[in-house]
Amino acid sequence: MTMRVLTNISVSLTEFKANPMNVVGKSNGEAVAVLNGNKTAFYCVPVEEFERMIDKLEALELLTVAKERESEESISVNIDDL
Repeated sequence: MTMRVLTNISVSLTEFKANPMNVVGKSNGEAVAVLNGNKTAFYCVPVEEFERMIDKLEALELLTVAKERESEESISVNIDDL
């Protein structure tokens, strides 16, 4: 069975367990696929990359809400009434 690895960097679980911070340090800010028996067990994602991914997911979620509301009838509001 072929497995997709969604990053350019991979290490064995043994190597990762031996010194996780060394692996992260050598990744240059990229995610690292941690392999167990040549299968991806998990991805180790640096903080900055994880935060970027979350920001992108939140933006996509807001876009979905905006698209859903795009066809709704608008309501006129006077700023002085607020």
